[in-house]
Amino acid sequence: MSLEGLPKVYLSIKNKHGKFLAAVEELGRALKEEGPLDEKTAQLVQLAAAATIRSEGSVHSHVKRALEAGAKPEEIYHALVLLTSTIGFPTVAASLSWVEDIL
Repeated sequence: MSLEGLPKVYLSIKNKHGKFLAAVEELGRALKEEGPLDEKTAQLVQLAAAATIRSEGSVHSHVKRALEAGAKPEEIYHALVLLTSTIGFPTVAASLSWVEDIL
């Protein structure tokens, strides 16, 4: 895993608590292997969850990962606007602004 371009807070946690972060990363890998969803779909699901909890950093991360997994910008937008009736327009609008930071 290349450390280039990773957020400073992530690198700080990795430096101070390497075993903890390795366990978190392994959990993520194990969870993805447990089911039939492909990487793109998994990233869109995680993007939606990040938007729901209003986590700007996670939205940024999962937009990047979704794009790397082959998601088109239209799919990213759609995954978020679908949430409007569930999490509300203001939260969706904030999330879309964070998507724009990356796109």
